[in-house]
Amino acid sequence: MAAAPAASRDASSLTASLFASWSSEKLVLALVFVLIGFLSVVPIGRLVVEAFFVGGAPSLNAFGEVLAQPATWRALRHTLETSLGGTLVAVVIGTLMALLVALTNVRGKLLLVFCLMLPMMIPPQVMALSWIGLTEPGGFFMRTTGIGAWFDMNPLYSVGGIILVLGVQSAPVVFLTLRAGLRAMPADLVEAAQASSAGRARVIRDVVLPLMTPALLSGASLAFIAAVGNFGIPALLGMPVRYNTLPVLIYRKLSGFGPTVLGEVAVLSVLLAVIAVVFIGLQARLLSRRDYRATGTSATLLPYDLGRWRFPAECFGWLLIFATLILPLSALLVNSLTPAYGIELTPANLTLDHYRYVLFIDSVTRQAFTNSFFLAAGAATVLVLLAIVFGFFLVWRPHWLLRMLNSLADLPYALPGTVVSIACILVFIQPIPFTQISIYNTIWIIFAAYLVRFMTRAIRPIVNSYHAIDRALDEAGAMCGASLLVRMRTIVLPLIAPTAFAAAMIVFLAAFNELTISILLWSAGTETVGVMVFNLKQAGDVLEASAMSCLTILLTVTLMAMLSAFGRHLPSGVIPWRV
Repeated sequence: MAAAPAASRDASSLTASLFASWSSEKLVLALVFVLIGFLSVVPIGRLVVEAFFVGGAPSLNAFGEVLAQPATWRALRHTLETSLGGTLVAVVIGTLMALLVALTNVRGKLLLVFCLMLPMMIPPQVMALSWIGLTEPGGFFMRTTGIGAWFDMNPLYSVGGIILVLGVQSAPVVFLTLRAGLRAMPADLVEAAQASSAGRARVIRDVVLPLMTPALLSGASLAFIAAVGNFGIPALLGMPVRYNTLPVLIYRKLSGFGPTVLGEVAVLSVLLAVIAVVFIGLQARLLSRRDYRATGTSATLLPYDLGRWRFPAECFGWLLIFATLILPLSALLVNSLTPAYGIELTPANLTLDHYRYVLFIDSVTRQAFTNSFFLAAGAATVLVLLAIVFGFFLVWRPHWLLRMLNSLADLPYALPGTVVSIACILVFIQPIPFTQISIYNTIWIIFAAYLVRFMTRAIRPIVNSYHAIDRALDEAGAMCGASLLVRMRTIVLPLIAPTAFAAAMIVFLAAFNELTISILLWSAGTETVGVMVFNLKQAGDVLEASAMSCLTILLTVTLMAMLSAFGRHLPSGVIPWRV
């Protein structure tokens, strides 16, 4: 008779434990929901209110005033022509390299893809600075080849120069999306065409490329959006010849007038967002006019055996890498080792003084490295922890509100970085409600902007990783009475840790090299590495800027190499540049 009360007590204890666990889960879920909702919705919503409402009432007066300025239309035209031109260059380079890597038996694909990804991971201001060093009439390359005598000023200071460098930096995006599409293409369609005696060129023209249209349009759309929001390249290559795009115009207005022009720059930011949204809508419209679905096996498409053409194809791929990456970065390295600008570098006068200056002598550049490490590491840590908890609920506790929030999390990353910066200024220019704490003009506003901007970079790989984990493990822990915290620590984290580490490294790389956001938010003492490279170049300290850029590239390459080596332990797709 004593067994029944004992069993009853055990059942009650288990019920109470499960109820307590569910209550703690709801509390954590509510907190995560508020955090992600705030980071993804509030800044963009505040920007819209600033642009479309005056005194609480809907108004288009701000738009009318901004659109009445000739500088707005010039910047808009410049933005469209450089972005479209850069997208075209990116599509050409990305398509050729995707076909070469995905459809042929060229050797050294891992290293080739790694080098292809570098322009995307290297900061835009560093890419621009390396190309400036390569094409400067008095520089090492132009002087030794004699080409410098043809020009009175750097030919890259032009719309063509901006288009070229934008295209080189955006080409990896097109390459990645197109390569993913080629991998997913049914192999039997190509085999059927080959069995019908179709040649390689015809198979590519009539089968492969039509089926790759969605991937190609997606890549082009991403490249266009990246080009629209790019600040570093148009600023360094366009400002010397008074060629302003919308991000540069926003920067110049804020630099000259400060917060008094927030209404104007909010409107300009909305224009940037509208351009991105219209282009995405155009892409969707083009895809909806034709059915690109294909039925067939999902077997891996076997690469073409190029035979005697393999070596020429490999030479083409590496020649493209040499021209667009190795040569410009070599010019940057030469500048960083030269004792004075315009002096020919020899073994006798090679110097590390510029590296010593930026690392140990100049307190501002030292502080910039410290700030960038703090911001990048902090943002990576917070976002990965947030993504681990959010992914837990999104995948294992699915709800339509969570799916909607998951979509909204993509919004700040889909919009140009300048838009995110202005949105964060509008949110944080006033003290935080109920605290009277102001983070405007402090390093914390940059940190908040990084959280907003890079949130989806942490969420996507971790959410994908949850789909590969058996949910029964967590359910068993809950049935044993383990709290959410205990289950996360003992069950979830060990399983998700490799992907979380990779996501943190990817966020760190993006945040450490960032310029577009921080250039609008920095103040004295909060300079980042990207801001200092830009400021040094603008001040004429090209050699110090080159040294700082080389250190940034060294860190980027090192972290990418570590991720590549670690990538074999991760699910496919977490490390984008792994073959």
